[in-house]
Amino acid sequence: MSEGLKNILIIKPSSLGDIVLALPALTALRKSFPDAKISWLIRPEFTALLENHPHLDEIIPFDRRFLGKAWFNPGALASLISLIRRLRRAKFDAVIDFQGLFRTASLARLSGCKKRYGMSKARELAPLFYTHKITQTQSCIHMVDYYLKIIKTAGASDLSVQFVLPHHPEAADSVGRLLASHDIAPDNYAVFVPGSAHKDKRWPIERFAALADKISAKFGLSLIAIGSSNESSLVERLKTLANVPIANFAGRTSLSELIALLKSARLVVSNDTGPGHIAAALSTPLVLMFSWSNPARIAPYERSECLVAREPYTRGLKIKSTNPKHNVDTITLDEVYQKVCEQLGGFV
Repeated sequence: MSEGLKNILIIKPSSLGDIVLALPALTALRKSFPDAKISWLIRPEFTALLENHPHLDEIIPFDRRFLGKAWFNPGALASLISLIRRLRRAKFDAVIDFQGLFRTASLARLSGCKKRYGMSKARELAPLFYTHKITQTQSCIHMVDYYLKIIKTAGASDLSVQFVLPHHPEAADSVGRLLASHDIAPDNYAVFVPGSAHKDKRWPIERFAALADKISAKFGLSLIAIGSSNESSLVERLKTLANVPIANFAGRTSLSELIALLKSARLVVSNDTGPGHIAAALSTPLVLMFSWSNPARIAPYERSECLVAREPYTRGLKIKSTNPKHNVDTITLDEVYQKVCEQLGGFV
């Protein structure tokens, strides 16, 4: 077992799906350094992914929007200085930046830590702040494997992949009440994720509606659609287009409640967005649709049966594709329904 690291900082403030992909690295660090203190710098809205996590000792909030005002807002400047002082007082002996941006790499440098690990081709000149720059190759094209390669450079020895998400009993109870209020059985529902922060990642809403009709008719599942509060109108449109009832849970769940809802689902059908990646980590039966994001990098880890995409494993190391044939609207209803049937053990 590796020895040496006693105080480790992970920097991965966002986004939701990307944080999920970094969770196996946290568990691998804990297994490799069981006595170390491990801290994680994260945006406040995502802390529920880490609260009560058995392999984490400390959460350090990073309010990017507020701290970004430091150049003109005295309060934000004071908070930024306080954060930097907190990082320096911690005396980390390894800082691992999984975000790869100027602001995160500069915080790694400002922490005063002498061992700073990051991606060799990180954006915004971030590699200038790293003492150890790790290259991504075809053998670690998936981000889970790339993160493990980075921590291996830092001395981690147990690199087995395990997705551990914290359990919040109160959230599960709250979800149970929400389901009951819509007369939905807690063990017989499917969740749709029709939205995304990127509109060009959204599978056509008309196809979600047609899929809802087919799933309801064949499997008898209650249907729930989720998203942010801003996506409630999108879900309402889905409800209008479908011929079967769909419960609108957009903006109705906290992040911990979302995890509980996805964990108990019989099926999740999602665009390439955060809740879909949570479902993947929970091993929930899943159909995840990809467009321009390279699936080989971020698809459900070792769950290729969940994936619907054009040329998912032949796009090289590129993060994004500009090829029109990779657009999400090239994915047909029949393709997705076929995957649904496979996930639920049925036949088309």
